[in-house]
Parts: sequence; structure tokens; C-alpha cells
Amino acid sequence: MTSQSMESAAQPMQFAAPSKAVEGYGAGAIAFHWSMFLLVVGVGVLGLLHDSWPKRTQAFWINMHAMLGLLLWLTLIARFWWRSRHTPPVLPSEVGNLLRRFSGPVHLTLYALMFITPIVGVVTFIWHGRIFDFGIFHLDFGVRSNRAVFRPTEDIHGYLAYALFALAGLHAAAALWHHVFLRNGVLGRMWPMREG
Repeated sequence: MTSQSMESAAQPMQFAAPSKAVEGYGAGAIAFHWSMFLLVVGVGVLGLLHDSWPKRTQAFWINMHAMLGLLLWLTLIARFWWRSRHTPPVLPSEVGNLLRRFSGPVHLTLYALMFITPIVGVVTFIWHGRIFDFGIFHLDFGVRSNRAVFRPTEDIHGYLAYALFALAGLHAAAALWHHVFLRNGVLGRMWPMREG
């Protein structure tokens, strides 16, 4: 990943645009955004239900959690590639300086958490002695279960996941604040069925 693409990813919103002509994101960016939203929700639900699965189906759901986590990670990489080639639209002029300053760091932290959390999850998965089941083939690293490794990485994975969910929730709340109270068109820029 180049420094230019990271800088671009950390700045999803640029300088002001006239409020009456709010520029929206393109179809590709919108598809990436909502696909990753669904993946985060899916991975999160499966992770939160980890201890509720019956023993006979636990291995299946843990594997599904791992598959979705890998898909989220690969989608994130593809999104970085896409962002490096597509300039994001500018913010409406009504958005204040404080919100502009927070926008970049919040997005960069979200990207960092979505990048790191699956990696720690994969380490935990492998050192549990588990095998990736992709349906048409299996991937076995031949690693025996080692509690000294997977216990701490499992905890770290959980903490990172909670941080990701909390920040994603804050991001969603901010978007709703822009839409419901500020009415400045920020949410509509990423909405799949926006008017106009």
C-alpha cells in the first residue's frame, strides 16, 4: 500500500462545496461502503454469538466468522486500491472546521481497525489448531493448538473488535446527526438511492 493511497484513504472528505450542489460518491465507492457495512455487521454478530453456539455446530460458525473476516479484509484492500484511483467528493460548505478535523482521523482509525482485527483473528484461528474450510478446499497450516498463543491473541482480537464496533457506531451516529439535525446532505452522498 503506497503512502499516497493511505493519505487518500485517511481523507474521505475534502474541501467545501456549495451546499445546493452536493456532490455524491460514485457507484463503486457506495458499493464498497455498504458491502463493508454488511460484512462488519455479519462478522460482529457471529463474534458476539460465539459462546452461544451449540457444540455440534460451533466449528461451522467459527469457520463462517473467519471466512467473513477474511472477506472483509480483502474488501478493505480492494477499497484502498479503488480510493487511490478515485478522488472522493468534497464536503458541503455547511460542515464546520471541527467536524472536518475529526473526519480524517476517524476514517483512518476505522480503516486501521478493519485491517488489523482480522489479522489478529487469523493468528488466533490458526493457533487454535483450526483448519480454514473454503468449501471446495481446506487450508491447514499444520499448527497444533497452543493456549499460550491463542489466549492473548483472542483477547486482543476481541478488544479490537469492540473498538471497531464502537467507532463504527459513532460514525453512523454522526451520519444520522448530519442528516436529521444539520440537514447538509452528507449522508445522502453515500446513500445508494439518493435523489437527483
